[in-house]
Amino acid sequence: MTDTTNYHLDITGELCPLTFVKTKLLIERMQSGETLDVRLQGVEPIRNVPRSVAELGHVIVSITAEPGESSAGIHHLMIMKV
Repeated sequence: MTDTTNYHLDITGELCPLTFVKTKLLIERMQSGETLDVRLQGVEPIRNVPRSVAELGHVIVSITAEPGESSAGIHHLMIMKV
């Protein structure tokens, strides 16, 4: 299986609001229809980044936890730019 994701961003070491700021800056450079896999961690980023991205009108394709992670552990947020 090949990875069809256009961009990857690891913000596991960032705190809110930088988690969303870094995500938004990368989305602004993307073309419509391209996808971004954001690796994030913590309750606030897992709750706030998808909500903020959706408010900008982009599609949240999925949010999945890495194997063995808790609800506040590392997750992958797949975004498609509209």
